[in-house]
Amino acid sequence: MFTDKANKIFKEVIDMYHVVDRVDQEFSNPYDSKSQQIEHLLYRKCWIDTVQWHYEDIIRDPEIDPVAALTLKRQIDASNQDRTDMVEYIDSYFLEKYKDVVAKENASINTESPAWGIDRLSILALKVYHMHEETVREDASDSHKAACQKKYDVLLEQQVDLSTAIDTLLNDIENGDKYMKVYKQMKMYNDDELNPVLRGEK
Repeated sequence: MFTDKANKIFKEVIDMYHVVDRVDQEFSNPYDSKSQQIEHLLYRKCWIDTVQWHYEDIIRDPEIDPVAALTLKRQIDASNQDRTDMVEYIDSYFLEKYKDVVAKENASINTESPAWGIDRLSILALKVYHMHEETVREDASDSHKAACQKKYDVLLEQQVDLSTAIDTLLNDIENGDKYMKVYKQMKMYNDDELNPVLRGEK
């Protein structure tokens, strides 16, 4: 199943990030961009998500310096753009893979493209990792760890359900029961021509 591969890579990324556990650490992708294209994209996607997860932790520090917070906010904005771009690259991979599939006459479109489901799966892998950390935290109370264990169990169930849904969607596309239609993200706030502040309007 496709998501077996994806979940394995997401865990690999998250474990690798936490060896150093710094948002400014050097990034290296072990998968070749040509011969291992989808693996390369999945690894990069989850790395972006993992770094952003920790950006979001840092910016919530009530003692953060305002100047540092502004810098970090812009890093988060850039990360969000990278995340969206990676989703589109992953969808482009699937569009190319299934380009010769002829959709059946009664084929339907899904509520989201495969890559946006994969985006949620990557974030879910981070939730699983960090919730598990809370279940074994030595300085946490027994009640805290018990509550987090319940949440962790639910997250694992969600991971199975979402993985199954993604694999089913890909199988349906491959069989012509569903078809892909990707809408590029038309974000306006980063565009010099669409954001009135960036183009200098008062």
